[in-house]
Amino acid sequence: MSIQSSTLKAGKIIDTIGSLYDSLTPSSKRISDYVLNHASEVSKQSIAELSQNVNAGDATIIRFCRTLGFKGFQEFKMELAIELANNNQQEKSIFDTDVTAEDNAEIISQKLKLSIENVLSETINLLDFDTLEHATEQITKAKALYFFGVGSSGLVAESAKHKFMRIGLNVDALTNNHFMYMKAALLEPGDIAIGISHSGNSDETTKAIRLAKESGALTIAVTHNPRSDLGKIADHVLVNGNRQGHLQGDSIGTKVSQLFVLDLIYTSLVKHDIDFAQGNKLKTTRALQK
Repeated sequence: MSIQSSTLKAGKIIDTIGSLYDSLTPSSKRISDYVLNHASEVSKQSIAELSQNVNAGDATIIRFCRTLGFKGFQEFKMELAIELANNNQQEKSIFDTDVTAEDNAEIISQKLKLSIENVLSETINLLDFDTLEHATEQITKAKALYFFGVGSSGLVAESAKHKFMRIGLNVDALTNNHFMYMKAALLEPGDIAIGISHSGNSDETTKAIRLAKESGALTIAVTHNPRSDLGKIADHVLVNGNRQGHLQGDSIGTKVSQLFVLDLIYTSLVKHDIDFAQGNKLKTTRALQK
């Protein structure tokens, strides 16, 4: 996935800024902060007004817009206005999704529900579905599929292994760094390695994917930051969302968004050969019942 390869589609500006934020320059982060906090005003400002408000030159603002995939400030401002107009037409919840110390269990449950809905919407906005379909097609031809991840991303890797094995794929999940490195070094052309890291800067997962790529395997990254170390190494990048409040942490939204991306691949694989998938799922179900 390349953000700069084509103009960003309307309705994805705010989500994309959030996804790329950690990899932006200090001046671009300053512009991003202002846009995120004053989006409505920015959609009506001239480049000179924005320049004064963010203490950055016109050229810096234009580079920021091009980083997001726009030709210049006017195109960026027009698409931002369209996105805001569309957002304002959507129903607004009575809840702020950030959990506070005063919230009771029922309010927290409602906020977490909204948080999950938001992170899934953001994931859909950020995903390049052409890349996802191409990656899925490659998996149908793969000799073996390996998931790499540590920490909570390791739990997602194990969950994906279970799900993909049920439909007959030759699959494994590696969550210990030594096992990750050894397996990655032994991969061959025809194998596929999927690295899962929300930040994209997990040293263990990044090293494993680098070793897998050097061994000739096709590599895929599932990450929130396409310009992270992991995103730069992988052949394909699938971006997951990250809309989270402060008190609840990023655990539930991160895992849900990662699982959502992998479930899209899983569903596409089932659709590719329904009889094969159903037959293997029946075999594995029977095996577990005996």
